[in-house]
Amino acid sequence: MTAEQLRRFLLEVQGDDGGSISDAEKVVDQVLKTRHHLAKFTRHTLTLDDFHHYLFSSDLNPPINYDQAYMTAPLSHYFIYTGHNSYLTGNQLSSDCSDVPIIKALKRGVRVVELDIWPNSTKDDVHVLHGRTLTTPVELMKCLKSIKEHAFSASPYPVVITLEDHLTPHLQAKVAKMLAETFGDMLFVPQCECLQEFPSPEELKYKIIISTKPPKEYLKAESKDGTRSNSVKARDSDDDEWGKEPQDLTADQEDETKSDSDISDENEAYDNERPLEAADYKRLIAIHAGKPKGGLKDVLKVEPDKVRRLSLSEQTLEKAAESHGTDLVRFTQKNILRIYPKGTRFTSSNYKPLVGWMHGTQMVAFNMQGYGRAMWLMHGMFRSNGGCGYVKKPDLQMNVGPDGQVFNPKEILPVKKTLKIKVYMGDGWHLDFKQTHFDLYSPPDFYCKVGIAGVPADQIMKKTKPKEDNWTPVWEQEFTFPLTVPELALLRIEVHEYDMSEKDDFAGQTCLPVSELKPGIRAVPLSDRKGEMLNSVRLLMRFDFV
Repeated sequence: MTAEQLRRFLLEVQGDDGGSISDAEKVVDQVLKTRHHLAKFTRHTLTLDDFHHYLFSSDLNPPINYDQAYMTAPLSHYFIYTGHNSYLTGNQLSSDCSDVPIIKALKRGVRVVELDIWPNSTKDDVHVLHGRTLTTPVELMKCLKSIKEHAFSASPYPVVITLEDHLTPHLQAKVAKMLAETFGDMLFVPQCECLQEFPSPEELKYKIIISTKPPKEYLKAESKDGTRSNSVKARDSDDDEWGKEPQDLTADQEDETKSDSDISDENEAYDNERPLEAADYKRLIAIHAGKPKGGLKDVLKVEPDKVRRLSLSEQTLEKAAESHGTDLVRFTQKNILRIYPKGTRFTSSNYKPLVGWMHGTQMVAFNMQGYGRAMWLMHGMFRSNGGCGYVKKPDLQMNVGPDGQVFNPKEILPVKKTLKIKVYMGDGWHLDFKQTHFDLYSPPDFYCKVGIAGVPADQIMKKTKPKEDNWTPVWEQEFTFPLTVPELALLRIEVHEYDMSEKDDFAGQTCLPVSELKPGIRAVPLSDRKGEMLNSVRLLMRFDFV
């Protein structure tokens, strides 16, 4: 195949209309260099093996665009890669707290890190730990230094630190000093007490942003008799207005669980000096988290002259989505909504992220140390926009109609475009797995599952027939997916090994944002259960939009 023939292939099959003959020549050179790096090559053409190598190379022939957009809209216009209890190494009840998972998350591109801050046993320093559990603490200073060092290793865009604060004013002042000394000019300090609109990711490049409740709000959140709920279950992971599920509340508990702010009891003594002590701390809070009083409707009110962050648990979101879907969408056009896993997810499991994204939720907070299908969707979403941790929300979620109407996630829309997928074949398992990994006595029987995660109308999974006894299965099967909201759709791909007598074996997975798929025949690299890319396993697939 000559460079001219390759150019024709790129134009006619891959839809690369901007490619010139010199671009094709570059590709030929790259393939020859990687394939025959020792030989002095005189030919400038590809053999069938060279072309096969090119097609299967996820570097030369990737499945999605890796371009990054210029991001000038306010922060509230983006989905942001968000971690929950970012300091935990394992489960929520007894694992160690450490800066290692924070570093790992930042290297993966996570942009929101959550720290729970508590007084140490002698009340003179600040520890990070999951309160009222058996987790062993890590010093706040250690976490801050690691954030400073690794914040921008994967992306230049801002890192938000959400603090769940259980400190006395005296220790809040100490934290303000630590933040200022550690981050210096990197710290984004707002000019006014409360922002009217969030700055853009572009304006906040290489900045660290603090988000928590301003100190004065703690006072208002105290319950009338000064009691606080102490159980792990009731105290979920942030400032969810509603505490327990409404159906579990009895009248006399209602007031008690209103307070989700657990400040140690000696706070009462500090009330008078509070404004002075905490002033420096308050000044550093750029994204105010707030807990307005009242029901959902009041809580989701959009204020004309200020923006804020609201946190809800996954159950509260599901309930709000039932009756207040458009209020959520309207709220998130200007303000930031953060969703966090319910307190009973002791094993660090996760929930369905699409409920949040469908309603415009910017911070769908995940236990990054957990894994499973929900986590794979999270990885898929944030492969968008060059993997920088910020993904622009679709215009349909930001538009306001002439009568003030906004996107209604419940409404079933007409099909906007159809994605056609052909699964040709897979290769690379024999290099990444032992001969006996899938079956002791015969080669594996692989099948491939492909489907869509998105709005309910678009969700579906389909699968190929198993290919018996073959390390390089050729399926050649085609699937069609009509999409009503392609902007929010993720392509799910899993490969399993069929096992007649036991559970099928897992053989790789990936999730890709549909909006970034490149048309044509593409190499799709697969990852393991934890989301780490496998060295050699690739699927050859064709994508076409109709």
